[in-house]
Amino acid sequence: MLKKIPIQQLRLGMHLHALEGSWLDHPFWKTKFVLREQGDLDKLIASGVQACWIDSSKGRDVEPEPAPTSANPAPAPAAKPVAPALLTQATGMSQEVKRAALVVAKSKAAVAALFNDARLGNAVDAERCLPLVDEIAGSVYRNPSAMISLARLKTHDDYSYMHSVAVCALMVSLARQLGMDDAATRDAGLAGLLHDMGKAVMPTEVLNKPGKLTDAEFRVMKAHPLRGYEMLREGGSATEGALDVCLHHHEKIDGSGYPHGLRGEQISMLAKMGAVCDVYDAITSNRPYKNGWDPAESIRKMAEWRGGHFDDTVFQAFVRSLGIYPVGSLVRMQSGRLAVVCEQNPQSLVSPKVKVFFSTRSQLHITPELLDLSSSACSDRIAARESNAQWKFTHLDELWAGPESLKLHGATA
Repeated sequence: MLKKIPIQQLRLGMHLHALEGSWLDHPFWKTKFVLREQGDLDKLIASGVQACWIDSSKGRDVEPEPAPTSANPAPAPAAKPVAPALLTQATGMSQEVKRAALVVAKSKAAVAALFNDARLGNAVDAERCLPLVDEIAGSVYRNPSAMISLARLKTHDDYSYMHSVAVCALMVSLARQLGMDDAATRDAGLAGLLHDMGKAVMPTEVLNKPGKLTDAEFRVMKAHPLRGYEMLREGGSATEGALDVCLHHHEKIDGSGYPHGLRGEQISMLAKMGAVCDVYDAITSNRPYKNGWDPAESIRKMAEWRGGHFDDTVFQAFVRSLGIYPVGSLVRMQSGRLAVVCEQNPQSLVSPKVKVFFSTRSQLHITPELLDLSSSACSDRIAARESNAQWKFTHLDELWAGPESLKLHGATA
């Protein structure tokens, strides 16, 4: 039975089901476990969290209350806990990006712990990941671009973990664009977070190889969807959607994918979504053997592959969720200036907010200036995408995210 109690009433032996307040304030990345260590109890009491939910059917109960009297009536029964992260209001990019940076940093540590547990042979408890999914989803609900764009920034060492966080955020954003309800969106986010669990048990020399895989190595890597599916199924708490996306996110519409060579309508909607989100994050991320493609260039490339690789309806919704020029894209303005896209305009995909910083006419940096291309007062417009492979600017992320957010995220400004 679920009971809400003040944090001061927690005792060793109680089964912690959920914590009130923001996930960022919690001392643990997961809940739903029996408190057995005094150190864990001390962390909770010192954390500032005011209340929590316990499951008395799985652990110690609270001490019985005195019988109610007319002067001391029984309290009303508590409501069942809900996911507060999903009950949010939209915020601007500048307002959300710092909060999203904190969520990304904590999520990265949480997924690293999850992968490490899997490597050690421990069962993957998907249900324990839900607070993490809810916090990522909450940020996406407030402003999709902040979380999605920050999660794209990775180092070689944290690629596997950050890829899971990024695909979770992309799946939530895409699910909302497709009109899914909160429960289905949460399931999509969980599926994205867990889709690559099989990589946790792949040989590290193959997983981290700084170059093209041999045919034999690729055959080894192609086993990761099935290994991940088996791990999640053995854990016993993964949803059907998470299991399906884990197993089938490398299937392609034309039947050329793996592990089962499914085609067209044989592939579920969630798996089609997982395929698009997985590829986008992979090709926009820096790897040991190649630099990631520019976000806008990646959208253009993927558009060429749709029909063979991706479901057309899902891909079109994906583009609408990100924008034609996603945050972080390098663009050339009609004025001849170069700019980085800083924020989307939901009403017009071709009129985002951009920050101009370089003149192609003088070949010199200029004082950065933020332009709202949707404003009637702005006469400049985007003329074309640009590839940073040519320009090699090193400060594009700092221009749109800000140095403070990059520091909180753990990226190098």
